[in-house]
Amino acid sequence: MIEQSRPYPLGAHLLEGGANFSLYSCDAKCVELLLFDHAEAVIPSRTLILEADTHRTGDYWHCFVPEIEAGQLYGYRVYGPYDTSRGLLFNPKKVVLDPYAKAIAIGDNYDRDMAIDERDNVAHCLKGVVSEHRGYDWENTDLIGRSLNETVIYEMHVKGFTAHPNSGVAEHKRGTYAGVIEKIPYLQELGVTAVELLPVQQFDPQDCPNPSLSNYWGYSPINFFAVHQAYSSDKTPLGAIREFRDMVKALHRAGIEVYLDVVFNHTAEGGWGGPTLSFKGLQNNAYYIYEKKNHQFANYSGCGNTFNANKSVSRRLIRDTLNYWVQEMHIDGFRFDLASILARDSEGHVLQEPPVLWSIETDPVLAGTKIIAEAWDAAGLYQVGKFTGGRWQEWNGKFRDDVRSFVKGDKGYAGPFADRLLGSPDIYQSQPGSLHRSINFVTAHDGFTLNDLVSYNDKHNELNGEGNRDGESHNRSWNCGIEGPTRNKRILELRHRQIKNFIAIEMVALGTPMLTMGDEVCRTQQGNNNAYCQDNEISWFDWSLVQENEDILRFTRMIIHWRSRVPALEHQKHQSLEEALVKHKVQWHGTKAFCPDWSYDSHSIAATIRDPKSSELVYIAINAYHQALSFELPHLHRGRWCRVIDTYLASPDDIVDIARATKLRNQKRYRVQSRTVVVLVAFEN
Repeated sequence: MIEQSRPYPLGAHLLEGGANFSLYSCDAKCVELLLFDHAEAVIPSRTLILEADTHRTGDYWHCFVPEIEAGQLYGYRVYGPYDTSRGLLFNPKKVVLDPYAKAIAIGDNYDRDMAIDERDNVAHCLKGVVSEHRGYDWENTDLIGRSLNETVIYEMHVKGFTAHPNSGVAEHKRGTYAGVIEKIPYLQELGVTAVELLPVQQFDPQDCPNPSLSNYWGYSPINFFAVHQAYSSDKTPLGAIREFRDMVKALHRAGIEVYLDVVFNHTAEGGWGGPTLSFKGLQNNAYYIYEKKNHQFANYSGCGNTFNANKSVSRRLIRDTLNYWVQEMHIDGFRFDLASILARDSEGHVLQEPPVLWSIETDPVLAGTKIIAEAWDAAGLYQVGKFTGGRWQEWNGKFRDDVRSFVKGDKGYAGPFADRLLGSPDIYQSQPGSLHRSINFVTAHDGFTLNDLVSYNDKHNELNGEGNRDGESHNRSWNCGIEGPTRNKRILELRHRQIKNFIAIEMVALGTPMLTMGDEVCRTQQGNNNAYCQDNEISWFDWSLVQENEDILRFTRMIIHWRSRVPALEHQKHQSLEEALVKHKVQWHGTKAFCPDWSYDSHSIAATIRDPKSSELVYIAINAYHQALSFELPHLHRGRWCRVIDTYLASPDDIVDIARATKLRNQKRYRVQSRTVVVLVAFEN
């Protein structure tokens, strides 16, 4: 039954006449390979015993099984010591997943709790699927390779994008990869050039402290290779792989790159009290940072465990995973959740030269992709501006915070806000490739939506069932006068103006802008700033808002289009901040030309940016004060100032195409209304 086999490649690999299975476990004494007929199978159809003397090479357990075909389901029982002093937690009562499985079958009878207690979980386990990756027709589509200076990122949840009944997507495709395909024209019209997908690595929706809710965001991986099965309308064992590829291919045809939000800092197995689903039952002390002194899982992720990313076996797994997503699934880039954890060694100490980060940076397969770090972790390590390597981009948390504070009207932020507009030179100027280190965002999945940022002073997370204790309490938000929904016209106008202000600032700032799904139509989560467990209309894109808030949608579309066409903003195309700021002469102003106010009480700032190749000059004024201010305009030797953007004006006058820009009668001063962004353009020819 079991023929000659080999230890590579890892996972289940189809060969002529059958499949080779290979699994890493250093301290295992015996391994059983279980084959199942379908996802709900409660017992295996066959069990094959792998003995150390015949089926082990080094630390790898392997066997060849004849007549195995794509779609075969399998799992492992692994026998070995249960020794907490050594961090070994083998438990043969638990059927565990192959870390290299390329697809996961989750039956309706899956039960996370059965992987926690002392009962045998075989009747309720997850199952790997033998996959075949050859034969998919990409139809001459491939990675796009767009430069960062031309990139506008749209952070998006696959299910949430089309799950709402009013999405217009056929019911069986709502909340799926196929559903995303149907909405590609919307993304094209919006003008974004990349979608950044919240986790689509197979995660455990049952990993949620409230049993009546589920893990919606997906930051709870149980396998790094497999595509999340529930997002596929094709429910066959390998259907999710095909449908995901169809989505990527369709997005690439539309000129839209695809980035994945990947989670390598922790898994769904948690710490003590968590289930044994895969890594714990294979070689716990290799895959997790385990504190030997107190026999505890290190918890730098805030999720119960910390993946031991710089251990050789884990480091190879991460790199193999990323290569797979690029080579087999044509992914253009990755955003690494809590990426600073990847800088920690097996003792939790911060490494100066983290092997896993350098291996990602220097991998030739990944050379053409974007690699974006969330440069902090849940244990206080904050590396924004100091992240390892020369080509990592970073979520710029300081951009989010300083822009929020300035636009809100807090004192002491004129200087920091100016730095954020210029690509954060105080953070990045000494960094290689510094111009494109900063991913500029005001909102993300974690926190308030843009609508809620201007509608709530406080978080309202009661529906999460955690007594409103979860989620960030310091949001730098402002409700504009009334907490939550209102019919007050004055407040609604102010909220819309503030939303436009935030979007405008993102689009004119140096760096790469990122919008969050639905912000362009005022999507609300009813004040919930931690909707990780809300798989319902709180989190989903409400497509009725497209018409209801078409003024915001129009403004967003127009400014994205304008950003890509303005010569003076082509400072984005330089390689460093120093080069951009030298060649594009940026001059600061206040209410008086060439006299910026950097005082603690300042609530306004203006700047001119000149294109060195043409005669174009752009003037940007931001008034975050509660009263209107008159700004003296820089004198023009030739040409006239024309208004392109004034967020105080009602649509369609709030933003116009540059060819229709309104020539100002008064060329000496411009009255900028309270809490307003104005952009003027002049051609000195």
